[in-house]
Amino acid sequence: MLLMSSFSSNANRPEILVTGGAGFIGSHVCVELIEAGYLPVVVDNLCNSKYEALKRVTEITGVAPVFYEVDINDRERLQSVFNAHKVQAVMHFAGLKAVGESSQIPLKYYRYNVAGTLTLAEVMADNNVWKMIFSSSATVYGDPVSVPIDESFATSATNPYGRSKLIVEDILRDLAAAPGNQWNISLLRYFNPVGAHESGRIGEDPAGIPNNLLPYVAQVAIGKLKELGVFGDDYDTVDGTGVRDYIHVVDLAKGHVAALQGLDKSGDGCRAYNLGTGTGYSVLQMVAAFEAASGRKVAYRIAPRRPGDIAACFAYAEKAKQELGWEAKFDLQRMMQDAWRWQSQNPQGYES
Repeated sequence: MLLMSSFSSNANRPEILVTGGAGFIGSHVCVELIEAGYLPVVVDNLCNSKYEALKRVTEITGVAPVFYEVDINDRERLQSVFNAHKVQAVMHFAGLKAVGESSQIPLKYYRYNVAGTLTLAEVMADNNVWKMIFSSSATVYGDPVSVPIDESFATSATNPYGRSKLIVEDILRDLAAAPGNQWNISLLRYFNPVGAHESGRIGEDPAGIPNNLLPYVAQVAIGKLKELGVFGDDYDTVDGTGVRDYIHVVDLAKGHVAALQGLDKSGDGCRAYNLGTGTGYSVLQMVAAFEAASGRKVAYRIAPRRPGDIAACFAYAEKAKQELGWEAKFDLQRMMQDAWRWQSQNPQGYES
């Protein structure tokens, strides 16, 4: 078990357990939690994340998150973290997240995403910790009948990754609805996080070949990868390529803090919120925007559609604005500028 030293000024900060807190979204959430007066207690097995990210969170904020190298399926070690801290709430990011990969190894996705959440929830209950922010996904809407998508839309899934998120949502709703319930849960259905912290010190650093669009584009621009594969150019969209709602990761992180603070106002129960910009961009529009921000050409080739992909998906996020006081602030240009700053300053990711 690895524990980062924390500063004496941390004594009065409410402790928030952040599973998967060394990852792309988790590390940015740690920054925003610290800026809002909280102390992140991070558990992460580092299977697709880097400890270096948390060192840089400390560099950015002047406050060191507490870190344990723990898998959430390891009940005994997870319990030891709760024994050592007065956890006020849990932000749950830990899990596998690649749509294409999930169709190849579905059992692994259910083990980490579903069974891991069950273990986490049981340990939380054993320690009387009832507040959770769950990192869900727009994939729970499946192939929507129309866009933009609001929280009232029917849920389904077109791939094991999305199904694992939907199963966990159902589990958490059942917990919140049980007699004598004390659970207070927010399900954050977010769309496609991109960008990086404005410092260029933390960003998206996937292990191996990126599964998400923007880090792949950035690695082509920096010369690490040869070309981008564009999966399908025959969708019913502006240019035939898939359209998604891309949201700056810092906006997303601020949304998690707003949801955490919203738990204190909402009372027991379980609520779902979309976190998105409400605007969709195609793959080729994203490529053009990144080229403009970086001054680099991004070579690409058209490839067959991937199983489980859909034509278009973007959010209607008015509920988060009305109930949480949150809305996305950063535009596409800012997303691309911050992503390029991270990639150009860290051409090999955290190994740089």
